Amino acid sequence: MFEELFPFDFLRIIGKTPVDKINEIRLRLNKKIVICIGNKSYFLSSEGLTGNIEKAMSADKPLIDEIFKRACENSVYAFSNEIRNGFITTKGGIRIGLSGEGVYDKNELRTLKNINSLTIRIPREVKGCSANVLPYLFDGRFLNTLIISPPGCGKTTFIRDIVYTLSQKNYCYNVLIVDERFEIANCFNGVSTLDVGNFADILSGTNKDYAFENGIRSLRPDIIVTDEICNKQDYNAVLNASNSGVNIIASIHASNLEDLKYKLDFEPVLKNKVFSRFVVLSSRDGPGTIEGIYDEGMRCISY
Repeated sequence: MFEELFPFDFLRIIGKTPVDKINEIRLRLNKKIVICIGNKSYFLSSEGLTGNIEKAMSADKPLIDEIFKRACENSVYAFSNEIRNGFITTKGGIRIGLSGEGVYDKNELRTLKNINSLTIRIPREVKGCSANVLPYLFDGRFLNTLIISPPGCGKTTFIRDIVYTLSQKNYCYNVLIVDERFEIANCFNGVSTLDVGNFADILSGTNKDYAFENGIRSLRPDIIVTDEICNKQDYNAVLNASNSGVNIIASIHASNLEDLKYKLDFEPVLKNKVFSRFVVLSSRDGPGTIEGIYDEGMRCISY
């Protein structure tokens, strides 16, 4: 997974860690390298993981620049749209969050330069993680469902598994995945690098407004799946889709149901009871911990 992304010396050190369990690698310029496994963080030393900051390696500019260059396949221009949006998706489906300096032209952000931080997120398939929840998402038909959690608590993995499981159970729903940030299906050059089953069409890299409107018209989905609705445009896209007779699975950043009431512009979604099921996740016992399942009246129906 990392062979084409990391230079050899760094790859050799990463190889001394439990690579198959890593969720994130955080490299900040001239700061200690952090490895996230489950809901725990460690430092990286020349011998592997350590809790001792004195033994930890730092990320220097040549390392950050080299990984950034490799992620762009030596062509920053080819990835300019993704860089402008603050991330790169690599061939293996790894998503790299970026921070640096914004470059503006006539008040419009064009790109980022002087990259000083890389958040390398490794996608994981956890087959069956939605199995205990799925029966609650039906009432003669599939119910509009909102997955709620803070960042890093497994909501994208959870959504992906719902789509996969629907296919495995042969429900034969036509599913449109609106993968704005290349996280659900992790498409690279149009090919999904993660398993989303046999009945999914994937629109990657487009905003939700465009994808919902054109996808409903041209792809005739039964269910639209999207990650991280976060602004008025996203909320309106969800509201309009629900009024078109299409079912929806979406996620949102929040700690609990109460937080939804304080999100700007989300009130019409709640007022119109767009969602009939709310699933709250946390990382209390590791990412994907199910804190509760709630109905359209926000009454708890299962823990």
